[in-house]
Amino acid sequence: MDTKPDTIKILASQREEIEATHADLIVSVKGSSLVSGSTALKKAREVSQLVDELAVVGLPSEAIHLQSVYAENTAGPLLRSSSATYRLRIRCEKLEQLADVLGVITSQKNASLEQVTWKYPDQSARERLLEQAISKAQAKALQVAASFRVRLLGIHTFNENVSDEEAPFPRATFGAQAKSTRSVGVVPQADLGMEIQHSKTVEVSVEVEYRISPFGHSE
Repeated sequence: MDTKPDTIKILASQREEIEATHADLIVSVKGSSLVSGSTALKKAREVSQLVDELAVVGLPSEAIHLQSVYAENTAGPLLRSSSATYRLRIRCEKLEQLADVLGVITSQKNASLEQVTWKYPDQSARERLLEQAISKAQAKALQVAASFRVRLLGIHTFNENVSDEEAPFPRATFGAQAKSTRSVGVVPQADLGMEIQHSKTVEVSVEVEYRISPFGHSE
């Protein structure tokens, strides 16, 4: 029968607040005509107007993607007499432009913001936090072993847990419900009623069980 070796269990964690680097905005635009395909960005009047005004504040057209088109048939042949709702994904690579971008959306009576998804750096932060948590665990294990006059012989078990906690997004709608007569430009955060900068807390915890020598064998 296998018997478990003498062990000590060490817990350690490392936490860091990480700032978002860019954001994806999901915007719906009510159009008075139906245009299918990517040409909607140029040929659907309301959509084209939004694209043009976003270009004024420095957002390239390549950052705007048409996700879907919902046709609303009013009368007669569908493709001739339909209005449509266009759903766009707008990538804001530079968060310093976000207030300007939201200002443009606010100025469009037919546009409304449905969702903001914050984007963060790659996995390097988690890898860094893991290394730091392991270093903490190792230092703590050496301290405990010295106190008990035993030696660390190796690792019996290792477990890692990652907590990736993000604050909830305060929902806001712009467009017909937002009464704004200001010209396009930088819109103060207070006027937007939502965050224009975001962060999340990432915590990496490790649980390490070390094999140890018998008590009194620290040499």
